[in-house]
Amino acid sequence: MILAAARPRQWTKNLFVFVAMLFAGSWDRFGAVSAAFAIFCAVSGGIYMMNDIADREQDRLHPLKRRRPIASGRLSVRIATAASILFVVGGVGAALVVGRVFAVITVIYVSLQIAYTFWLKHAVLLDVFCIAAGFVLRAMAGAAAIPAPNTVWLLVCTMQLALFLGFGKRRHELLSLGGGARSHRQALQHYSEPFLDQLISIVLGGLTVSYALYTITSETARAHPHLVVTLPMVMYGIFRYLYLIHMEHKGGSPETILLEDRPMQINLAIWLVCVLAVMRFDH
Repeated sequence: MILAAARPRQWTKNLFVFVAMLFAGSWDRFGAVSAAFAIFCAVSGGIYMMNDIADREQDRLHPLKRRRPIASGRLSVRIATAASILFVVGGVGAALVVGRVFAVITVIYVSLQIAYTFWLKHAVLLDVFCIAAGFVLRAMAGAAAIPAPNTVWLLVCTMQLALFLGFGKRRHELLSLGGGARSHRQALQHYSEPFLDQLISIVLGGLTVSYALYTITSETARAHPHLVVTLPMVMYGIFRYLYLIHMEHKGGSPETILLEDRPMQINLAIWLVCVLAVMRFDH
């Protein structure tokens, strides 16, 4: 029950720690980055439990979240609190073994998520920027585990992708919950469907241009000139996700889409194979 409360399905977000290693080609550091991934699964699991404890009353009014262990009462608040502290403290302690910089980033991530859980998720726009910052910190942590420098391209593309996912999530919440959306999440009273659609369009334009420039003009692109062949897969992934948001009315759970949408899985696999091939053979 404790494992279920830690939301293992959402641990797919922590795969962002592998991004720096993937584009740096530092496969000899796979063990260190895997340890970083496990640590972020632990601390994020603890934060998820903390969030569910704080939101248990609102979650009981949600058609899906009311099934979560804490909201449903299958896991007591006392046990969940102890497990949450154990996950977070244990994860931060393990981060020190990986490296000092990695540990600092992990502490910043935990601090930001705690602030989000109790305060920032109620602030319009800041709530989504906090979500995006969590993804950026994951990518930075992965770079620190190698170690490798954090390029501006890595941070900008990660931030824009995370903003896209965050605004898509808010849009799905606003539409799926209907009249009860604003009572479920305070920040939703400041959003509207047209406003979120505008924000998504702005972010996606920036993301597409940023990734295209990365594959053409960055230092990585100069070392691997065929990296641009990965651009069509990125654009398809963006368009597929937009299709799922607008036509299939999904988007509330990006990790669910990643785990269940077969075209998205195939596209991601092709992108990964292309990146690996370019990094390995293109000099």
